[in-house]
Amino acid sequence: MAKKHLYFNEAERLYVVEQCTISEIASRLKLGEKTVRLWKEEGDWERKRAQFLKEKQSLSEELFVFARKLARSIMDDWDRGEKVDTGRLYALARILPLIMKAKDFETAIAEKKEQVNIEEVLKKALSEAFGES
Repeated sequence: MAKKHLYFNEAERLYVVEQCTISEIASRLKLGEKTVRLWKEEGDWERKRAQFLKEKQSLSEELFVFARKLARSIMDDWDRGEKVDTGRLYALARILPLIMKAKDFETAIAEKKEQVNIEEVLKKALSEAFGES
């Protein structure tokens, strides 16, 4: 029980936010993989991870939509011959690199997710075949 009190929240953070595998978490926190798997099920970490990824993805989408609307409003002002507020130009220039960083993050997470799923499947198959945990 003491281990759970000390490490449960950190293990959950590593799984959900850092996208670590069960074996990585067990190794970092010096816990058994079986313990981490039990905590994962008990804490519904898979659902929390999916929700975290969804929120990250929607942030990049929201940034893109915002940047598009901002760019359109700037272009409309130019087309009407109105003076364009430099604050809006600055905001657009600052947002564009953030969109790329968010996209890079999503790509990295998607690649890591595929690796995690393959690793989990292999471990489960080996465990079932050889009776190891």
